[in-house]
Amino acid sequence: MLLRYAARRVLLLIPILVGVTIITFILTRIIPGNPVDRMVSPLASAQTRQEVIHANGLDQPLYRQYFSYVDRLVHFDFGTSFTTSHAVADDLTSRFAATFELTSYAMLLALIGALILGVAAAVWRNTIVDHVARVISVSGVATPSFWLALTLIYLFFYRSHIMPAPTGRIDPLINPPQHITGLFTVDALVTGDWNALSSAVASLIVPVIVLAFPAMAPIARLTRAGMIEALESDYTRATRSLGIPARTVVLKYCLKNALLPIVTYAGIVYGFLLGGSVLVENIFAWPGLGLYAFNAISASDFPAIQGFIVYATTVYITIFLVLDLLYAFLDPR
Repeated sequence: MLLRYAARRVLLLIPILVGVTIITFILTRIIPGNPVDRMVSPLASAQTRQEVIHANGLDQPLYRQYFSYVDRLVHFDFGTSFTTSHAVADDLTSRFAATFELTSYAMLLALIGALILGVAAAVWRNTIVDHVARVISVSGVATPSFWLALTLIYLFFYRSHIMPAPTGRIDPLINPPQHITGLFTVDALVTGDWNALSSAVASLIVPVIVLAFPAMAPIARLTRAGMIEALESDYTRATRSLGIPARTVVLKYCLKNALLPIVTYAGIVYGFLLGGSVLVENIFAWPGLGLYAFNAISASDFPAIQGFIVYATTVYITIFLVLDLLYAFLDPR
């Protein structure tokens, strides 16, 4: 039954992707700028420019360009980037590990912080603990990511020299670890490359905090609301009357029943982060998908933009499919 439901959801991916390709194709064509200007020299002759335009199919009618693009997609060909001259699929694959590593650690930190804050605020409601948790949550929602990033860089790199410069995933003077998974921390740990591991961890700390702080805030508020409802329910009173320890009641019964909305929102946030944290990756020169998408938009790189959006859409749908299956596990009803 569960497999049939999953298969049905996967089939729904097809019309969604078709709609996304149409919208993306139209939007990329109205972005200001001409990609040919990025591919040829300003001193190039008109004949050279025309040859480049013809080679990339930009002289064809828009409907032919679209059907040609869809035909390539059916064969899992996202086209060739105008700016990197590499296959877009290869570009996305090579940059995925950087974004996945950054966002996964950020999401893990956000979830841990949110659950601790939310549970503590609900258990000690209307006390100083609740007020502190509320201030942290509101600050997370209200603080712009770029301001937080620049502030932390100023404090921890420029002023105190505790953290490394925002120059990417690893110190430029240290060789990356041997490639196994593409995740620097995992690869360095597996191969025993401790210099690379310490540098990779140090480079992750500030951008992870910058991404986790705004993600943590709304999840903490959801956790608090769900926990308060669970703590005031009849089954909680019944478990307490049976003499079950308060810690068991809170963590085993109440928290599990409050998890459904938390799981939903966490999935949405994680999908957004995996789709490319453009601002944060630009500030920290992080060679991930967000930086790739920013450069593609700046250069009017049609194949790269379209490929990135198809990737991001697929990530979102996959995450929601996993959430649906997780719902069945958390609530068998």
